[in-house]
Amino acid sequence: MAVIMRFVQRFQADKRKEFMDLEKEFAGLEREGILTPGLRMAPIAAREPGNTLIWEAKFEDLASAERALKALEASPGHQSLLAQQIRYFQDAWVEFYEVLEF
Repeated sequence: MAVIMRFVQRFQADKRKEFMDLEKEFAGLEREGILTPGLRMAPIAAREPGNTLIWEAKFEDLASAERALKALEASPGHQSLLAQQIRYFQDAWVEFYEVLEF
């Protein structure tokens, strides 16, 4: 069963530039193959407010998504950036979705 793992991060609206500058560095780690590549989205017309960043990636199963999550926790580059970015968070959570293939 394929799974989508999604990080939803609501940040301080007045710190958008600082937050996004750090997010660009996360994207750089993905391009270098250090982190799992994902798709980043910002709401235009959605339930979530405009000061939200959503990152998501598709995995072959839940175990693969969980391994990727553990790899993030073990990555010094990720942890360093997260320590800088977290001060701008208002709220953050992880979601897992089953990909339905009818």
